[in-house]
Amino acid sequence: MNAPATSAQRALRASLPWLLLAAAAAAPWMGLYPVLGMRVMCFALLACAFNLLAGYGGLISFGHAALFGGAGYIAGQALAAWHLPTPLGILLGVAFALGVGLVMGLLSVRRQGIYFSMITLALAQIVYFYFLQAPFTGGEDGLQGIPRGSLFGLALGPDRVMYEVVLVVFALSWWFLRRIHRSPFGQILLAAKENEPRLVSLGYNAARYKLGVFLLSAAFAGLAGALKAVVMGFETLDDVHWGTSGLIILMTLVGGLGTDFGPVIGALLITVLEDKIGLVSRFLVHLTGVQWFSHLSDSVDMVIGAIFVLCVLAFRRGIVGEIGARLLPSRSD
Repeated sequence: MNAPATSAQRALRASLPWLLLAAAAAAPWMGLYPVLGMRVMCFALLACAFNLLAGYGGLISFGHAALFGGAGYIAGQALAAWHLPTPLGILLGVAFALGVGLVMGLLSVRRQGIYFSMITLALAQIVYFYFLQAPFTGGEDGLQGIPRGSLFGLALGPDRVMYEVVLVVFALSWWFLRRIHRSPFGQILLAAKENEPRLVSLGYNAARYKLGVFLLSAAFAGLAGALKAVVMGFETLDDVHWGTSGLIILMTLVGGLGTDFGPVIGALLITVLEDKIGLVSRFLVHLTGVQWFSHLSDSVDMVIGAIFVLCVLAFRRGIVGEIGARLLPSRSD
């Protein structure tokens, strides 16, 4: 059992979200490419949505790519073809994710373990093949020309303006998901994860709570997908493919499943690594003098796999989970 947190540790834990928010707000003015920052926040929000379901509810879903990419397609179609306002287009994407999430949840929440995961994967593949063949999605070429539009009269075209809007949405969403974890609803989810039969014996309808957390997770996954479509200006089949679900699971596990900051750190690490793998390989060649590292830019999946293996071996609770266990004891300690 860890020692009780000191006053300095409690102060650091309380101030850390504000410090990270300030750093994120200042990042574009300190050299960060705003589009990369927005991609990181969209994937971080998706990882946080998955973390709500898996980290607190104990439900490992392989269907979040369908919610993420599907919301992006619907929001993109609403903005590009129907010329709806940006907020309404994003809300339609979230509504689509909620609808798909409701179907997935009703069919899967009474199952556990691998059976739950396989049901969500099968349903996600149905959604994937629908968007592959739907005429408005553009097939392999994707849905192009999605406008950013405006928000309450504020033009979202400039990258820095869009960045600040995405940052506000992400920060509020992260705070809300964090509050869910600390609410009575979140505590019931943890009880269902630890010992569902005992929870049922106390008179709680575990399936209803699981469906509720699935819908919450689906809504925020849809929000992340709709935001990403608006940010990037296009939507492709990669976002709705099951491989994206696996990538989100990887981000969450590497950062720390069941932690507040783990999904954010995992999404930051994996997204930046995918985008800047060439820079990383050149740095390793310069640092070690080994020319073999120059081939890493063609093998980003190998690098990500190596990071995952390292975390499994050395950081069983993820990066943030291990740091938190050693430096920042929880309130219950």
